[in-house]
Amino acid sequence: MIRFSVFLFVLISCFASAQNSDTANFVLGKIEYAQHAEFVKIRESYANKSGMYLRKEALDAFKLMRQKAKADGVSLTIISACRNFNHQKRIWEAKWNGSRKVGGKDLSRSIPNPSERAKEILKYSSMPGTSRHHWGTDIDINSLSPNYFESGKGKKEYVWLRDNALEFGFCQVYSEKGIERKYGYEEEKWHWSYVPIASKLTQFFKQNMTQNSITGFDGSDALPFSEVLKYVEGISPDCR
Repeated sequence: MIRFSVFLFVLISCFASAQNSDTANFVLGKIEYAQHAEFVKIRESYANKSGMYLRKEALDAFKLMRQKAKADGVSLTIISACRNFNHQKRIWEAKWNGSRKVGGKDLSRSIPNPSERAKEILKYSSMPGTSRHHWGTDIDINSLSPNYFESGKGKKEYVWLRDNALEFGFCQVYSEKGIERKYGYEEEKWHWSYVPIASKLTQFFKQNMTQNSITGFDGSDALPFSEVLKYVEGISPDCR
């Protein structure tokens, strides 16, 4: 009986470890969304381009939110959704190596210090493995320009989202910095996160990821993990 109990304990432990490993790969964006049962392709009627994926539950919630917004005279379109590790790596390394300008500058030349260069990129772009867009819970809506949401049509859309999105499970994950959000990415009025799933994955990341988890791209060692973690934790209270 004792031997069987030990065997059962080892079996359960191995199963839990395998589950954690699968979840870790998922959280790090090391996944093919088209091959995963929990993800669905976003119809072009909801998006500005084809081929994007989202978790089914998050997309269903967005559809309901979009329907309500339309009734209120507001149009909501997904312009970015799932991005796996390799997708995020291309974005990050292009900025890191200077092939993609940041603020009109080649950061590989203008900021030779690795730590400072990483912080400059991290104002708006995540390190591969740390992006919430890996999770299938987060979407960018209508525009990636801060100025778009400051007046006219864009301001109307943002005000509607701010007043109504939580009803459908979505929050503005990178709200204005201040007392309630002291660190992390700069404000992104376009980035909305589906809280029922994303809040659990945020906790998983904090409890299970380490410095060794964030590897496999140029500049991965530019900052200590404690600093990188601030960008994962530095979210709006509504999203926790």
